[in-house]
Amino acid sequence: MAARDDIGVYDITPFTQLDFPGELACIVWFAGCNLRCAYCHNPEMVRSVGEKPWQEVLAFLEGRRNKLGGVVFSGGEATLHPHIVRFARSVKALGYRLKLDTNGTRPKVLKALLDENLLDMVAMDYKAPRNKFRKVTRMRESLWDNFQKSLRMMVAGNVPFEVRTTVHTDLLDVADVAQMHADLEACGYRGSYHVQNYRHGPTLGDMTRQDAVLQVAALPVGQKVRVEFRNF
Repeated sequence: MAARDDIGVYDITPFTQLDFPGELACIVWFAGCNLRCAYCHNPEMVRSVGEKPWQEVLAFLEGRRNKLGGVVFSGGEATLHPHIVRFARSVKALGYRLKLDTNGTRPKVLKALLDENLLDMVAMDYKAPRNKFRKVTRMRESLWDNFQKSLRMMVAGNVPFEVRTTVHTDLLDVADVAQMHADLEACGYRGSYHVQNYRHGPTLGDMTRQDAVLQVAALPVGQKVRVEFRNF
């Protein structure tokens, strides 16, 4: 039986063509999260401790070495797992490219992964501007500062990454998104900023059905940081 700290994987999505650009990949979903965003569509995953041992994940990956090229670590928040660096090493040792989906609030863990050249791509969630961070995530504002450290670390590095924001109009408005866009430009980010509309469904909080969406025409486009819209 696996040691308790060797458990924390919630599930595996065996195949995706959408989550790792340029790669046929699988997704390893890690249980647990340090944020409590009301619009989160993975409430069971966030509350779970995960029951799938890492050896089971490795066995799956070994059996797919000639069929898949990439692995996505997602969640939840994968960087919370105490052995995430060791897990990443084992994925790379099998010859896979590795992408991390993260909220960016664990910059020390992100740095450890980057220092060992374990990441081939990163997707980072920009939850809210500082003044709305507590409202959106229902957690302390100091985690926003951690996110900023991670963002600037990625900007200063050479690993491809994207930034994305999920918008529910009860929580964020056009001015908030414009503020985040301006912050991305100011810190030197030059990739695309993916603004994705909330889709109604079972969530971590009691979210209303969103009938109105952001006024897309009011958002900044054609500047140093290109805005791309999803689910609009």
